[in-house]
Order: sequence, then structure tokens, then C-alpha cells
Amino acid sequence: MRLVSWNVNGLRACVKKGFLDYFESIDADMFCVQEIKLQEGQIDLELDGYYQYWNYAEKKGYSGTAIFTKEEPISVGYGVQIEEHDKEGRVITLEFEDFYLVNVYTPNSQRGLTRLDYRMEWEDMFREYLVGLDSKKPLILCGDLNVAHKEIDLKNPTTNRKNAGFTDEERQKMTRLLDSGFIDTFRHFYPDKEECYTWWSYMRRARERNIGWRIDYFIASKRLEDRLTDSTIHSQVMGSDHCPVMLEVD
Repeated sequence: MRLVSWNVNGLRACVKKGFLDYFESIDADMFCVQEIKLQEGQIDLELDGYYQYWNYAEKKGYSGTAIFTKEEPISVGYGVQIEEHDKEGRVITLEFEDFYLVNVYTPNSQRGLTRLDYRMEWEDMFREYLVGLDSKKPLILCGDLNVAHKEIDLKNPTTNRKNAGFTDEERQKMTRLLDSGFIDTFRHFYPDKEECYTWWSYMRRARERNIGWRIDYFIASKRLEDRLTDSTIHSQVMGSDHCPVMLEVD
């Protein structure tokens, strides 16, 4: 089984930059996207053989997630069933026979950390949500988690220490999530591999120079460990300031 996750930073724009070419070439069983930045009716994607599930933000042109899957799920959940956290279209959960698939676009703490307090509330709430699902059946979580967990996960850790996405607080929440029974699948396979990033600023030729951050993840329940076969970063794929990541599972 092949799963792909991609923060497309505006799906309509990404479609104009080759999204469908990549989608067709990768032939994923399940394809998750974040930051779609659109409302219902603003795009019509013809994806033969795929069921489509969309979660739109109330605010136009902002956030939002979608999942395209070849297998029809048993059930579909939008959001986390807490009103204050469900206005931005950030979570979709699909239930299959032997696992859950959760697609998330984690809130950014913003420049000046203006949203860090909310981010901390979100992290605690979302971890509880995942642990609750995991108590029923194992899960695979994917998406833009908006945090580089370790110093190896971004080019310039020292100068970014107090910036959104690399604060001590955000990194500690990531550690706590993993300690709750989950695996960072990329680091499971490549614990010491350097300069592996999934997001680059549009400024100062950052992508060309590979000055990036690894903030897009596949996280899996520990009891799925024996079924994981590879976790990869497709940094050569353009179309967004993020690149796709892929998980392969037996």
C-alpha cells in the first residue's frame, strides 16, 4: 500500500504547476493534501478510481484538507468534534478495516509566535484525539505538522531556535506525541540522514540551495512497525513550497 501526503499551498495553483502529472505517476492508494485554500465548488478534479473527501475552512482561501483514496472507508470524520478547533478544515479521519488514516494541517504558531498559545492547546487536544483512536485500532497520521522535531530536521537550527516551527515548546509536544506510542516513519528508516527537507521558503533561492525544514510527516502507531517498508521524501517534485512525502506499508 502506497500513501502520499503533500501540502499543496493552494490546490488550484498546484494543479496549474503539474499536480495531476505527479498524482497519476505516483499511483498512490491514498493521497492526502493540506492547505487546499478553496471552498466547495471551486475545483472539479476528475480522479478516476478515487473516492474524494474534502474538509474546507470557514474562511475563504485558507487552510483546508482533502483525501483521495482507492478504497472506500468504513467511516469518515471531519475535524475532531470540538467546535473551536473545527473551523479551519484541518483534520480528516478515514476508518478502514484494520487502521485509521488521519490527515492533518497543524496550525502554525505564526511570526512573533502570536498563535503559540493556541498551538499548545491544539497539540494537547490532538494528541488525546489520536491516542483515543489508537486505543481502538492502529493509525497512520500524515500531513504538515508545522514543526521540525530535531536539529537534524532543518538547515539552520541555531538561528531558528525561537522561531515558529522550532520552538522548544513545539518540539516538546512532538516528543510527547511520539512517546505516546507512535513512530516518525522517516526517522525510523533514516535516523541519521541529513539535509532531508520538505519545505523551503520562497525567499533567497532557499530551495535551490536546499535551505529547508522537514515539517511534513508520516507518523504511525508502533504496532504497525513490522508492516512499514519505506518512508521517502520527494524533494524533486515542484508545484508548492512543500514537496510530497510517501509511506509504503505491507
